Amino acid sequence: MSDDEELTYADAGVDIEASEAATSALVGAVGDIDESEYAGLLDIGDRYLALATDGVGTKLLVAEALGDYSTVGIDCIAMNANDLVASGVEPVAFVDYLAVDEPSEEFSEQVGEGLSRGAEEAGVALVGGETAVMPEVIKGLDLAGACVGLTPKDAVFPGEAEVGDALVGFRSSGIHSNGLTLAREAATRNHDYVDPFPLDADGTDAERSIGEVLLEPTRIYTYLLDHLREREVHAAAHVTGGGWTNLSRMGDHRYEITDPFDAQPVFEFVQSEGSVGDEEMHRTFNMGTGFVVALPEDDAGSLAAETDGRVIGEVREGDAVAIRGLELN
Repeated sequence: MSDDEELTYADAGVDIEASEAATSALVGAVGDIDESEYAGLLDIGDRYLALATDGVGTKLLVAEALGDYSTVGIDCIAMNANDLVASGVEPVAFVDYLAVDEPSEEFSEQVGEGLSRGAEEAGVALVGGETAVMPEVIKGLDLAGACVGLTPKDAVFPGEAEVGDALVGFRSSGIHSNGLTLAREAATRNHDYVDPFPLDADGTDAERSIGEVLLEPTRIYTYLLDHLREREVHAAAHVTGGGWTNLSRMGDHRYEITDPFDAQPVFEFVQSEGSVGDEEMHRTFNMGTGFVVALPEDDAGSLAAETDGRVIGEVREGDAVAIRGLELN
């Protein structure tokens, strides 16, 4: 592929439609599981026990290239804890699974430091984990985990947005831990990870390297729970793999996004270097907004005022996500 040819996620190695089809096949074989749910809920009487699992993905390859694993533990906890928050569940405990081709005290210590920082920020207890040495299965390392939460039954979000709801968005910290296969392919077309990142928030020279910008850890949204539970939240979306199409997990509606947060410079860099189209960017990345809540308009203004969120749009009749002139289905 030439440097000026438009790059897609599938070109980089991840076909979202094929991935979703494979997931559906797995779910179909397992049984009756709602794929729109961010967490699995188990009825234990007056409360739900909730479980979520996720990993860091190919962001680990950037960490490996830089020899810096100090933040990937934060990503691992964030991707799990945020899914629980999207269901209205408070995360309480976390276990990790680290698979390696050969053990290393140095990177294990760095991973542990990130897990500790992420757990403190998310307010969860690290209650154990597993390190597996599998040289014939793993090349380098893989990091994943599972998060458990507890919640009163009446605190769980219904999960279905309503027509007329306002949408309150919360800023991401950057690229988070999704779409790194595409981002890495674009970033390394003409650069190395150690090259200086060409843009900061003002478009001037930055002091960080390209790799350091890609490794910016995923933002953790557990701080929102108390604010959300004080209001009539109908549904929430953690903007992860699939980008803005994640909003459709709140129900089959038209999500009109009229005032999204600006995308951080890392997205401009990836799009420019990879000649990635606008639609592909919004189908792959969070583009500046990492978490979205659907709730009545009367509650939306006060939620935005009490937090760092803002009203970014509304829910209408239809079946699409409309943002920046795009129609995402």
